[in-house]
Amino acid sequence: MVAPPSTKNPFGVNSTRATVSAFPGLNTLGVSITRTDLAPGGINPPHSHPRGSELVLVVKGEVLVGFTTSSNILYSKVVKENELFIVPRGLQHYQLNVGTGDAVFMAMFDAQSPGLVVPTLGLFATKPAMPMEVLTKTFLLGVDDIDVMKSKFVGF
Repeated sequence: MVAPPSTKNPFGVNSTRATVSAFPGLNTLGVSITRTDLAPGGINPPHSHPRGSELVLVVKGEVLVGFTTSSNILYSKVVKENELFIVPRGLQHYQLNVGTGDAVFMAMFDAQSPGLVVPTLGLFATKPAMPMEVLTKTFLLGVDDIDVMKSKFVGF
Protein backbone atom coordinates (compact mmCIF):
# COMPACT_ATOMS: atom_id res chain seq x y z
CA MET A 1 0.00 0.00 0.00
CA VAL A 2 1.30 3.47 -0.92
CA ALA A 3 1.28 6.11 1.82
CA PRO A 4 -0.85 9.19 1.07
CA PRO A 5 1.05 12.31 0.02
CA SER A 6 2.24 14.51 2.89
CA THR A 7 0.06 17.45 3.88
CA LYS A 8 2.51 18.61 6.56
CA ASN A 9 2.88 22.21 5.46
CA PRO A 10 1.30 25.52 6.53
CA PHE A 11 -1.74 24.97 4.27
CA GLY A 12 -2.32 21.27 4.97
CA VAL A 13 -2.44 20.48 1.24
CA ASN A 14 -0.63 18.33 -1.30
CA SER A 15 -1.34 18.35 -5.02
CA THR A 16 -0.05 15.69 -7.39
CA ARG A 17 -0.36 17.00 -10.95
CA ALA A 18 -0.60 15.00 -14.15
CA THR A 19 -0.05 17.65 -16.82
CA VAL A 20 1.75 17.50 -20.14
CA SER A 21 5.04 18.49 -18.46
CA ALA A 22 4.91 15.33 -16.30
CA PHE A 23 3.24 13.09 -18.91
CA PRO A 24 4.23 14.08 -22.47
CA GLY A 25 1.66 11.59 -23.78
CA LEU A 26 -1.01 14.16 -22.87
CA ASN A 27 0.30 16.41 -25.64
CA THR A 28 -2.56 17.46 -27.95
CA LEU A 29 -5.20 15.60 -25.88
CA GLY A 30 -6.48 18.75 -24.15
CA VAL A 31 -6.85 17.12 -20.71
CA SER A 32 -4.99 16.92 -17.41
CA ILE A 33 -5.80 15.90 -13.84
CA THR A 34 -4.63 16.69 -10.33
CA ARG A 35 -5.14 14.73 -7.11
CA THR A 36 -5.31 17.00 -4.07
CA ASP A 37 -5.11 15.79 -0.49
CA LEU A 38 -6.28 18.06 2.33
CA ALA A 39 -5.60 17.54 6.03
CA PRO A 40 -8.46 18.40 8.40
CA GLY A 41 -8.92 22.17 8.06
CA GLY A 42 -6.45 22.22 5.15
CA ILE A 43 -6.86 24.67 2.30
CA ASN A 44 -5.87 24.82 -1.33
CA PRO A 45 -5.40 28.62 -1.23
CA PRO A 46 -7.08 30.94 -3.73
CA HIS A 47 -5.61 30.47 -7.19
CA SER A 48 -6.61 30.39 -10.84
CA HIS A 49 -5.92 28.42 -14.00
CA PRO A 50 -5.66 30.82 -16.95
CA ARG A 51 -5.82 28.09 -19.61
CA GLY A 52 -8.41 25.65 -18.25
CA SER A 53 -11.78 25.12 -16.61
CA GLU A 54 -11.79 22.75 -13.64
CA LEU A 55 -14.15 19.93 -12.71
CA VAL A 56 -13.76 19.01 -9.02
CA LEU A 57 -14.78 15.49 -7.92
CA VAL A 58 -14.60 14.86 -4.18
CA VAL A 59 -13.40 11.31 -3.56
CA LYS A 60 -13.19 11.47 0.24
CA GLY A 61 -14.50 13.90 2.86
CA GLU A 62 -16.30 17.22 2.57
CA VAL A 63 -14.74 20.14 0.74
CA LEU A 64 -15.99 23.72 0.56
CA VAL A 65 -15.28 24.79 -3.02
CA GLY A 66 -15.81 28.35 -4.16
CA PHE A 67 -14.95 30.80 -6.90
CA THR A 68 -15.43 34.52 -7.43
CA THR A 69 -16.66 36.05 -10.65
CA SER A 70 -15.26 39.15 -12.33
CA SER A 71 -18.16 40.99 -10.64
CA ASN A 72 -16.90 39.86 -7.19
CA ILE A 73 -19.77 37.43 -6.64
CA LEU A 74 -18.85 34.33 -4.64
CA TYR A 75 -20.30 30.97 -5.62
CA SER A 76 -19.54 28.18 -3.16
CA LYS A 77 -20.84 24.82 -2.00
CA VAL A 78 -19.84 22.07 0.38
CA VAL A 79 -19.10 19.22 -2.00
CA LYS A 80 -19.39 15.71 -0.54
CA GLU A 81 -18.06 12.36 -1.71
CA ASN A 82 -18.94 11.57 -5.34
CA GLU A 83 -20.27 15.09 -5.98
CA LEU A 84 -18.98 17.53 -8.58
CA PHE A 85 -18.32 21.27 -8.78
CA ILE A 86 -17.28 23.29 -11.85
CA VAL A 87 -14.84 26.21 -11.76
CA PRO A 88 -14.82 28.30 -14.96
CA ARG A 89 -11.51 29.03 -16.67
CA GLY A 90 -9.41 31.81 -15.17
CA LEU A 91 -11.53 32.54 -12.07
CA GLN A 92 -10.05 32.74 -8.57
CA HIS A 93 -11.11 29.71 -6.53
CA TYR A 94 -10.24 27.67 -3.45
CA GLN A 95 -10.93 24.34 -1.75
CA LEU A 96 -11.21 24.04 2.05
CA ASN A 97 -11.58 20.78 3.99
CA VAL A 98 -14.63 21.33 6.22
CA GLY A 99 -14.99 17.67 7.26
CA THR A 100 -13.65 15.98 10.36
CA GLY A 101 -11.03 13.82 8.61
CA ASP A 102 -8.74 13.94 5.61
CA ALA A 103 -10.25 14.92 2.25
CA VAL A 104 -9.23 13.98 -1.28
CA PHE A 105 -10.48 15.44 -4.55
CA MET A 106 -9.61 15.05 -8.19
CA ALA A 107 -9.47 18.16 -10.35
CA MET A 108 -9.90 17.50 -14.05
CA PHE A 109 -9.04 20.16 -16.62
CA ASP A 110 -9.95 20.75 -20.24
CA ALA A 111 -6.33 21.66 -21.00
CA GLN A 112 -3.10 19.68 -21.10
CA SER A 113 -1.41 22.55 -19.22
CA PRO A 114 -4.03 24.67 -17.40
CA GLY A 115 -1.47 26.89 -15.68
CA LEU A 116 -1.48 27.95 -12.04
CA VAL A 117 -1.53 31.48 -10.63
CA VAL A 118 -1.33 31.86 -6.83
CA PRO A 119 -1.85 35.56 -5.96
CA THR A 120 -0.32 35.42 -2.48
CA LEU A 121 2.94 34.06 -3.88
CA GLY A 122 2.84 36.56 -6.73
CA LEU A 123 2.58 39.38 -4.20
CA PHE A 124 4.61 38.27 -1.20
CA ALA A 125 7.22 35.80 -2.50
CA THR A 126 8.52 37.37 -5.71
CA LYS A 127 12.20 37.70 -6.57
CA PRO A 128 13.03 40.51 -6.72
CA ALA A 129 10.52 41.68 -4.13
CA MET A 130 7.36 43.49 -5.14
CA PRO A 131 7.85 47.22 -4.36
CA MET A 132 6.75 47.99 -0.80
CA GLU A 133 4.78 51.04 -1.98
CA VAL A 134 2.70 48.83 -4.29
CA LEU A 135 1.88 46.45 -1.44
CA THR A 136 1.12 49.11 1.20
CA LYS A 137 -1.17 51.00 -1.18
CA THR A 138 -2.86 47.84 -2.46
CA PHE A 139 -3.69 46.46 0.99
CA LEU A 140 -4.07 49.78 2.82
CA LEU A 141 -1.55 48.59 5.40
CA GLY A 142 1.71 49.89 6.83
CA VAL A 143 5.18 48.62 6.09
CA ASP A 144 5.33 46.62 9.35
CA ASP A 145 2.11 44.76 8.49
CA ILE A 146 3.37 43.98 4.98
CA ASP A 147 6.68 42.74 6.40
CA VAL A 148 4.76 40.33 8.62
CA MET A 149 2.79 39.05 5.61
CA LYS A 150 5.96 38.64 3.53
CA SER A 151 7.70 36.74 6.35
CA LYS A 152 5.02 34.04 6.19
CA PHE A 153 5.90 33.26 2.55
CA VAL A 154 9.69 32.98 2.91
CA GLY A 155 10.79 29.74 1.27
CA PHE A 156 7.81 29.33 -1.04
